[in-house]
Amino acid sequence: MTIGLTYDLRSEYLKMGFSEEETAEFDKEDTIEAIENTLHQLGYQTERIGHLKQLVGKLAAGHRWDLVFNICEGMYGIGREAQVPALLDGFNIPYVFSNPLVLALTLDKGLTKRVIRDAGLPTPDFAVVYKITDIETVHLNFPLFVKPLGEGTGKGINSHSIVNNFTELSNTCQALLKTFEQPVLVETFLSGREFTVGITGTGELAATTGTMEILQRENAEKGLYSYSNKENYQSLIDYIALEEEPLKSQCENLALKSYKLLQCEDGGRVDMRMDGAGVLHFLEINPLAGLHPVHSDLPILSRLNGVSYNELMKRIMDSATKKLIRSNK
Repeated sequence: MTIGLTYDLRSEYLKMGFSEEETAEFDKEDTIEAIENTLHQLGYQTERIGHLKQLVGKLAAGHRWDLVFNICEGMYGIGREAQVPALLDGFNIPYVFSNPLVLALTLDKGLTKRVIRDAGLPTPDFAVVYKITDIETVHLNFPLFVKPLGEGTGKGINSHSIVNNFTELSNTCQALLKTFEQPVLVETFLSGREFTVGITGTGELAATTGTMEILQRENAEKGLYSYSNKENYQSLIDYIALEEEPLKSQCENLALKSYKLLQCEDGGRVDMRMDGAGVLHFLEINPLAGLHPVHSDLPILSRLNGVSYNELMKRIMDSATKKLIRSNK
């Protein structure tokens, strides 16, 4: 079986003139090597494809694959993560991870929270600022947490993200609107413990790979899992496998309910945090979680909970290969 690999290589975009922060979600060469080597160990053949435009070229030239391992984040638009799977759907080529609808929905943190909230799952109260005049319509109790609507890897999150009054809210929202040219999510700040849960599988076969608590050291940016904290996690953050019950079960139950509700496929990660009263809340979901074997959260939390990188990849592929049956009907 031949597996095509679609990805955005960070070094390629840096050469095009994009900044370190703009390319923060893109992958380094060693991530692609790790994925490819592990797929070989699992008995698959591979062909590197690359980013969206490279995929278009190969499809036009007649290239086809049994399955595509897709980790493309895309560059432009709120549907950027959905572009590769949408194109593959057009050619009836199955792929690893979620479909275009799921990827477009979950990149929009506001719409995702509406779905979560409407299903009765706990998530912080929120508002979405689309333009500067919308700031005046935010009627939430301070402190608030402010971040770009459709970014990951902590992009746009820094020491100004926690705001304590209207002036700070206005300044931070205006800066984000200008810098990221997209709406801004404003939500009630949760001051409690922070966790992330790994999941593999699809539908009723979805299962957790473990839960990890994220602890900030004294020299870290306080109260948030920021871009700086993530990029420099080895000196700023401690990751701890959560074994405390019933908290562990509560985290994993909320993660699985959210993952299944949003119809994520094959694998992903759910982030959550407690409020000041100890109530657990859904923060966001990542259906295209990073897969660097050493530095990405999903492999880290899985490893801390006894699931090796090879086993993690096997579980993802076991789920994804079931799509081959559907595509051949």
